[in-house]
Amino acid sequence: MALDLENTLYLDVKDGRVVIEMRPDLAPNHVARIKELAREGFYDGIVFHRVIEGFMAQTGCPKGTGTGGSGQNLDAEFSAELHLEGTCSMARAGHPDSADSQFFLMLARSPHLDNQYSVWGQIVEGMEHVHSIKKGDSMDNGSVSDPDKIISLKVAADV
Repeated sequence: MALDLENTLYLDVKDGRVVIEMRPDLAPNHVARIKELAREGFYDGIVFHRVIEGFMAQTGCPKGTGTGGSGQNLDAEFSAELHLEGTCSMARAGHPDSADSQFFLMLARSPHLDNQYSVWGQIVEGMEHVHSIKKGDSMDNGSVSDPDKIISLKVAADV
């Protein structure tokens, strides 16, 4: 099946391109916001500030610390979609409606996240490049010193 280029992201990282199929059927508002931010170049150069081996790689904080965002919180769009390897899901604070620009890419199955975070996409190509993102110190909640960055995040239809 051919990818819908309007709902596909090209995430370029140090080792190559990651192709993400977005899921507007699951989280239409999150998909729309990520596309809007990608088209503004918001994600280009942002670091993977929290990366935990066997769990996930988190990015999308303009401060590089996990404490920032774009300034627009989104209402939760939870679904029954599982958090499997390659799942793309929104990070948030304690409140369910606090997701903004931060998201994480699952490195492995994590059932404790199911029904708690808004799943908005699935990696369909380049998962090996996600696995090669520099890991953080698991003793320090996955914080990464000298972290890897998003080179660019683009909507495929624009490339």
